[in-house]
Amino acid sequence: MAKALAQAKLARDAAPSLASAGAELRSEAIRRAAAEVRASRATIIDANVEDMAEGQLKGLPAPLLDRLLLDEARIVGIVDAMEEVARQEDPLGRVLGGRTLPNGLRLEQVSVPLGVVAIIYEARPNVTADSIALCLRSGNACVLRGGSAARRSCAAIAAACRRGIAKAGLPEDAIQLVASDDHADAVELMGATGVIDVLIPRGGASLIKTCVEQSKVPVIETGTGNCHIYLEKSADPEMAVKVCVNAKCQRPGVCNAAESLLVDDVAAEALLPKVLVALAEGGVELVGDAHARTIAQEVGVAMGKATDADWGTEYLDLKMSVKCVAGLEEAIAHINRYGTRHSEAILTSSYAAAERFLEGVDAAAVYVNASTRFTDGGVFGLGAEIGISTQKLHARGPMGASTLTTTKYLLRGEGQVR
Repeated sequence: MAKALAQAKLARDAAPSLASAGAELRSEAIRRAAAEVRASRATIIDANVEDMAEGQLKGLPAPLLDRLLLDEARIVGIVDAMEEVARQEDPLGRVLGGRTLPNGLRLEQVSVPLGVVAIIYEARPNVTADSIALCLRSGNACVLRGGSAARRSCAAIAAACRRGIAKAGLPEDAIQLVASDDHADAVELMGATGVIDVLIPRGGASLIKTCVEQSKVPVIETGTGNCHIYLEKSADPEMAVKVCVNAKCQRPGVCNAAESLLVDDVAAEALLPKVLVALAEGGVELVGDAHARTIAQEVGVAMGKATDADWGTEYLDLKMSVKCVAGLEEAIAHINRYGTRHSEAILTSSYAAAERFLEGVDAAAVYVNASTRFTDGGVFGLGAEIGISTQKLHARGPMGASTLTTTKYLLRGEGQVR
């Protein structure tokens, strides 16, 4: 039996113990796992140093290296997120509906675990801890396959968490890390029907596309983020500078960073100059349409010519496309055509424009007068996230523990027959 499938079967065998564990025991397991991560931080950081060195030798782009990096502060963040998940309300056993049928049967619909959740991800070692905490909170066993760039870091975190849940009295086999770099292992997980209940890819467009197209296991698609900031004609110029710089420059290698800037034609001369200068000072490479390039030239900012491909590109880097639009409806149409249904924002002083944007834009998170960078499980009060779903079935937006549940109907009778 291939190793990945064998590990998935170990997780499946351990899953009933998690599903039947009480809320406090699962919380204790998360706390113990977090404590082991804290106690093992030197080992984890040493492993990460090796991953970082190898990544630099291989020429990984700076945004990927930023995602890969673990230091004391980030370990503290990981532990804090896990402990926050441990404090959350139990997502299991919630009565979501109920009634008495005409024949006297008493029906309840309650939340239950999915069973075995597989997560395939790239150079994000923190995803290891987030996934483990959320799966424990929701009573699911997990099978993790991190990217090769983070293999040592992920292994160190997973080992610590396995020690922690064992100390709490839960089976350590409920956490499985597939450490192999072989693509065949990922293919095995995608084909493990009857063993894995759901597969969640978390990474770049290529990884997500492969899982969606090849998996026989149901997939929850966590999307790429071609996110937009739209400067409506009544936008406040100073707010525009602040929000655009934050959305693009604070952390350009993440999925909620803005990749495209739209601005109303009639207000472009008033709104764009300061924004373009600030973005350029932040090291952003700009490409734009003819009107945007003319304004950039007037203020001494370099801007290349945007192609159709630029409007749909998630750069994950200090690069941004700029387009002037005829107005609100063209902005909405452009976003719905080229966006990835992740996070979109309008800056405006018009209540009517804000409400129309909120209604018309098809995305998991839609903002008025705020940066797209807020789309995050921790910021949304979920403690951590398993990913940000851009699909519409089962889950959408940052996925916390409650999205890793399904429902079961419980029926109680007195001998009724049909």
